[in-house]
Amino acid sequence: MTEARYKIVFEGKLMPEMALDTVKDNLARLFKSDQSKIDALFTGSPVALKRDLAEAEADKYLAVLQNAGAQVRKEQDLAAGLSLVAHDDEHASAPTNSESMICPKCGQQQAKAAECASCGIIIDKYLARQAQLAENPPAAAPAASATVSPYSTPKAEVGETLPEYGELKVFSINGRIGRVRYLGWYMGVMLLAMLGYAIAAGIMAVAPIIGGILMIPLVIATVVVSVQVGVQRLHDLGWSGWLLLINIIPVVGSVFALLMLVVPGNQGANRYGPPPPPNSTGVVVLAWTGLLVPIIGILAAIAIPAYHDYTERALEAQQQQYAPADEE
Repeated sequence: MTEARYKIVFEGKLMPEMALDTVKDNLARLFKSDQSKIDALFTGSPVALKRDLAEAEADKYLAVLQNAGAQVRKEQDLAAGLSLVAHDDEHASAPTNSESMICPKCGQQQAKAAECASCGIIIDKYLARQAQLAENPPAAAPAASATVSPYSTPKAEVGETLPEYGELKVFSINGRIGRVRYLGWYMGVMLLAMLGYAIAAGIMAVAPIIGGILMIPLVIATVVVSVQVGVQRLHDLGWSGWLLLINIIPVVGSVFALLMLVVPGNQGANRYGPPPPPNSTGVVVLAWTGLLVPIIGILAAIAIPAYHDYTERALEAQQQQYAPADEE
């Protein structure tokens, strides 16, 4: 015996306490249709929104549309096999292809199937999910309107909520750091590395083999941590960490390293996470140290030779002054 088939019929009536504009908006979102085609459903004439349904499928459609505010009813379909959703052109003419359908999610007209060829949804599962949402709608916002529709714009968070500031991790390639913290951390790494190199050099003076073995992991650790700090700085700019390899290119690498110190990072969150927290006093001190060290080095490179030259000339002048006295 052939299973009974059903259709969903709509005559433009609304569910109790539902506003007309709200129902139209809900139906437009549900069927992915423009407002003019939705308005055509509210003429008062019976319209079959869906045909050729099993009883369980018809009940799902019934629940979804009623929760959208449309007062629909289920009737036995004596002419089963028409389109999935007839609201697009029901008033113009009946579909000529009895095996066509329109996806309830994306609105794509296609051959009748269990799965949409455009958006890939399983029709029955999608309708079941819509019915479930209609039966258990999400918590309403406190005041916006008296009617809550499961087809309105979601009010809940749809993704992970990012914190105001990112977590700082020195020994990681994840996260972001700004210009000041980059310079401060890099200076801190260099100071610790210099201390480690000095200790290893002292040991090497006594035991060359042990000192040399100790020097290898110190060099590797310095390079690894420097790379991690550099990658986090690039993340703050919204750039890939692989761009750090530009630093090994002669001339170009020097310019790129300067850009990493000068270009400000993104103000808000980017694809690498939220912005870094404000700089601490220690970071600022280390950053200033990192700026002063090369300046002091340059000044020393200029001053020391000049002072050495001055002392030599003074000594020569002194020797010339006392030379005649010695001869007498």
